Amino acid sequence: MFEGLQARLGEIVRKVTGRGTLTPDDVDATLREVRLALLEADVNFKVVKQFVERIRAAAVGQEVWKHLSPGQQVVKIVHQELTALLGGPARELKFAPHPPTVILLIGLHGVGKTTTAGKVAGLLRRRGRNPVLVAADLKRPAAVQQLEVVGAAVSVPVLAPNGATDPVAAVRAGIDRATADGHDVVIIDSAGRLHIDDELMAELAAMHEAVRPHEALLVLDAMAGQDAVRMAEQFSARLPLDGLILTKMDGDARGGAALSVVATTGKPIVFIGVGERFEALEVFHPDRMASRILGMGDMLTLIERAEQAVSAERAAEIEKKLRKQQFTLGDFLEQLREVRQMGPLDQLLDMIPGFARAKLPGMSVDEKQVRRIEAMIQSMTPEERAQPAIIDGSRRRRIARGSGTSVQEINRLLKQFEQMRRMLRHVDDRSRFGRLLPGR
Repeated sequence: MFEGLQARLGEIVRKVTGRGTLTPDDVDATLREVRLALLEADVNFKVVKQFVERIRAAAVGQEVWKHLSPGQQVVKIVHQELTALLGGPARELKFAPHPPTVILLIGLHGVGKTTTAGKVAGLLRRRGRNPVLVAADLKRPAAVQQLEVVGAAVSVPVLAPNGATDPVAAVRAGIDRATADGHDVVIIDSAGRLHIDDELMAELAAMHEAVRPHEALLVLDAMAGQDAVRMAEQFSARLPLDGLILTKMDGDARGGAALSVVATTGKPIVFIGVGERFEALEVFHPDRMASRILGMGDMLTLIERAEQAVSAERAAEIEKKLRKQQFTLGDFLEQLREVRQMGPLDQLLDMIPGFARAKLPGMSVDEKQVRRIEAMIQSMTPEERAQPAIIDGSRRRRIARGSGTSVQEINRLLKQFEQMRRMLRHVDDRSRFGRLLPGR
């Protein structure tokens, strides 16, 4: 989402850190570039003005030009202020001292509210909670059935009273049922509209008053840009919100909503949706996002994703095979699938420090090529995957036909795999490999 802003700010960072000295005029010129980059990213102009003034005040207060590394001081200040702009410390969910914890999700149609309800439920279930989903959108056709499909996908039950027409009464009954069944978290999927109207607000206000949720979270579409910010302002002015969830953060919008919405509403971002999969929901860490935007990477999130995708036992098994030179194409296929479970490859590479800065404008990872590699390996027999050396000309033609590729692509895959194996034979220091494994 922040690709354009990353490129602009990355270039600014390179210019600043590459200078041995800075003058006050240099700082002003840098801040003008930062201001323009943020405005081009569709950040609210009032937010940009306040943001730049805070950086200028901090730079003057610390007299950065007198430091031995003034460029690094400027980058540090920008990172600090960007973190503050995004909300400061990460905001975790508040859980009730006496269960169940009630979470009310609010939002318009089309923002991904029902899917997000399933993602939140799935995340909490993976954390050891016992959540339940409650249907409160009783007017939209098939809304309840949609929630039931989502609930089944994340293995979380859905409570939806048959024939109910009063959403407030339905939610009360759902909470009573959840309490009796021993659920410790109740997630309410409230009704939405195509636009904000008095009827919707009255219904949501009555629901909030009736159930007194521990968390009232507004779901916003990050792709909507400043429209999302305006929606947040209107909801925040008329309902007691506790936080925000931004969906579609893996999209190609300019990112202005994420950088504006906290400052304009005063509400923290709690979660971000980073993909279509139900596992693609992350706790929002402002400091990590600031690092990502500045092209500094985000290794903590990358490690967390790796720990979710690969168990410590599996990682140790792969390490053992590498040391004994027994790593096969079958193992490579499994590793490829596990990496893809962590999210789009473009996202993963952006989390590696320095990689985002090194990327050329418009550069992207070809996901189709990854799928072609999978198809080629799947077209091999178990014996061929274990012993690539036996793959002669006739076998290569058969694999190419079976995978819809060419013999040249098969040749390239086998050559690259052998090169990778030779490289990995030199990995004999645990500090180079083992420290990156989950559970170490």
